[in-house]
Amino acid sequence: MLLGALPALAFPAPGLWWWAFLALVPWLLLIRGAPDPRRAGLDGWCGGFGFMLAVHHWLLPSLHVFLPVVAALLGLLWLPWARLVRAMLAGSPSPRRAAAALVVVPSGWLLIELVRSWQGLGGPWGLLGASQWQVPAGLRLAAVGGVWLVTLLVVAVNTAVALLVAVPRLRPVAVAGLVVSALVTGLAWWAGAPPRPAGAVRIAVVQPGVIGPPGERFDRGEELTGPLAGQRLDLVVWGESSVGADLVSRPDFAARLAALSRAVDAPLLVNVDARRSDRPGIFKSAILVGPDGPTGERYDKMRLVPFGEYVPARAVLGWATSVGKAAGEDRRRGTAPVVMTLPDAPGPGPAGLRIGPLICFETAFPDMGRRLARDGADVIVAQSSTSTFQDSWAPAQHASLGALRAAETGRPVVHATLSGVSAAYGPDGRRIGPVLGTGGSTAAVYELPLARGGTPYERFGDWAVYGAVGVIVLVVAASLPWGASRDGGGSGRSRNRGSAAGPGEGSVTPPGR
Repeated sequence: MLLGALPALAFPAPGLWWWAFLALVPWLLLIRGAPDPRRAGLDGWCGGFGFMLAVHHWLLPSLHVFLPVVAALLGLLWLPWARLVRAMLAGSPSPRRAAAALVVVPSGWLLIELVRSWQGLGGPWGLLGASQWQVPAGLRLAAVGGVWLVTLLVVAVNTAVALLVAVPRLRPVAVAGLVVSALVTGLAWWAGAPPRPAGAVRIAVVQPGVIGPPGERFDRGEELTGPLAGQRLDLVVWGESSVGADLVSRPDFAARLAALSRAVDAPLLVNVDARRSDRPGIFKSAILVGPDGPTGERYDKMRLVPFGEYVPARAVLGWATSVGKAAGEDRRRGTAPVVMTLPDAPGPGPAGLRIGPLICFETAFPDMGRRLARDGADVIVAQSSTSTFQDSWAPAQHASLGALRAAETGRPVVHATLSGVSAAYGPDGRRIGPVLGTGGSTAAVYELPLARGGTPYERFGDWAVYGAVGVIVLVVAASLPWGASRDGGGSGRSRNRGSAAGPGEGSVTPPGR
């Protein structure tokens, strides 16, 4: 379990990005030395449990007793992966099998990330490739194949290092794997170059800090926005849940926001967390407000945080609200992404500037940023609040995701929070301007370069995922006893005894055995 938790140190707040390229090695060596596939599977499950617990430990106030249970269930995803690792690396593998392992082991890991990225299982938080958010080469890889390609390279390097350590005679194969990884990174550096510059945009972020009731948050946001007048802004962004009442039912709030828009001569993108007046239920919504009030541009959050914003199977698990900070009432989901067109403002942004809003947890999903870019967004704007986890690793981890979404799409990203960390990133994923930490109650203006064109990831999507799926399908197909029916079953059983697992184990027979 402890070995599985080691990769968590590569993410913020520790931020030891280089550790990601070594963190899996002890775990791989443990699995490789397992006496049989059952023990390897157990080592995989325990390590997966430790990894999920470590990267999500800050959820304890919300999930409470559910966190170890959820981590243990998700840890089962690593059980077949560990059996695959043992099949590829155990004993004294041939050079062909070792070379195949450099592709198969990372592909198996990526399938785990793909499965657990389903929103119903908690979403793609803690993807191994996300640890490289501040490494220029990692951002170029993300521009070519998304965070998925970064994960593949990171796991491939770990696998090569494990071979270097465990099987001295296979060092030429391991070194060749490291060289190929470097060549792929070099190719991505060329292919993932940022799109052509196309002007700039000035966006202000208002971060009120840890303030009590919604009314006080609104007042503090108003205080911080007023002094932004005269700064030639294209947009002012407030964080998630910055407005605690529906603007139709509270026309006084709408009037105050419109007055602020007139004062700063720019539209405001606020976030309303309230029961809607025109339909049942509570929604989290990004709402654009201009000098005359709400413009009608609205985005309702589509992907909600399990337990934090809704309780799965509430009829069965509703008691979770009594032992943690689970949602007392389920939020309602939006139905479609929205790209908003801003009213013309005196800032440097072009006329008809288009923004794509995301709300909090949604920045973890690569497909959502890509969809907004393909729908014509010039800037991706994320509104967030991690105030529940203020003193944990969560705020820094959440802010780091903006760098990946920017690199993947070739669009600047603004990450505006209620209480920190707020930050902004250029089209290449590099951070621009100040970082507003969790202790700040302030506002900042970011001048962000715009870009024309797209990235390979925006155009071609999740090709790295499809490739990994194809690799695993081939491995599974190669292990099937295709000749068993012709031979009456006997010869098929005989061949199975010769698999990598040894007699009677029935494990996967790796390619190149």
